[in-house]
Amino acid sequence: MSPAIYAIAAIIIGFILLTWSADRFVGGAAATARNWGISPMLIGLTVVSIGTSAPEILVSLMSAIQGHTDIAVGNAIGSNIANMGLVLGLTALIAPLPVKSALAKREIPWLLFVTVIAGACLANNYLGLTESLVLLAGLFVTLYLMVIWQKAHPEEPLAEVEEIEELPSSRAYLELIGGLLLLLISAQILVWGAKEIATLMGISELVVGLTVVAIGTSLPELAASVASAIRGHHDIALGNVVGSNIFNLLAVLSMPGLVAPGSLNESVFSRDYTVMLAFTVLVAAMAMLGKKPKTLGRFTGIILLTGYVCYGAWLYTQVV
Repeated sequence: MSPAIYAIAAIIIGFILLTWSADRFVGGAAATARNWGISPMLIGLTVVSIGTSAPEILVSLMSAIQGHTDIAVGNAIGSNIANMGLVLGLTALIAPLPVKSALAKREIPWLLFVTVIAGACLANNYLGLTESLVLLAGLFVTLYLMVIWQKAHPEEPLAEVEEIEELPSSRAYLELIGGLLLLLISAQILVWGAKEIATLMGISELVVGLTVVAIGTSLPELAASVASAIRGHHDIALGNVVGSNIFNLLAVLSMPGLVAPGSLNESVFSRDYTVMLAFTVLVAAMAMLGKKPKTLGRFTGIILLTGYVCYGAWLYTQVV
């Protein structure tokens, strides 16, 4: 078998294992927290929120540890671009997405603020320990604010909190630890496959991180959002994307600077961050401006998808 086949197989297997192990890890963590007496609301806003970003976090962490910082950074920024252009675009085409008032007042403005902070950390084309600690501090502030907002307005849930499965402590620990170990292994498999694809095709690791890895780690959000829209629960799709993007910038983007501080490809800020910022401002404007109640309809979906296709074409012209 050719090296390309092995690399593609590694990427596919890595994505499958990442998705399954993340589900086990989140389930085990949530059940463990419940067994410790933590409220379901707090578990949903903290443990589950961070846990659903576990694939992106582990991929970025393993990439940075192995010296592939471009894959790690590309994964974080590319996932946000894919979430807004691909996930929201496709979901809005299926069904209009209502914008909840709590989302427009709190989470979307906070995403804009976090995006600006991330830009300030990337502006000098260097991601070091200081920048990563700033992003991590933002993560803890975000979790604190989410809890405060939820307690102040329990009638406006910030996220869809699923029923937490009751598991014996031994089973919960097993799923928590086993899921984490498998996450580490599958992330390493995926990073190896992505690195090999970049080498064999002669393209930069940054582009692979922005496309193959980012789209792959965004597939769970895409599947969940499309499934929710088909079932009529399309009101949670926008909130899931906004929450995922906040955690990607704070928890995922901070990983490379923690373990492998260093210079970044100049395209990260001048091209990719700029595109991510443009998508964020566009989604925020569509969700917050104009008459209320707001919805993101099919026209919005066409704009977002078109923007994502144009971004992909831009990347293609720079690698051929």
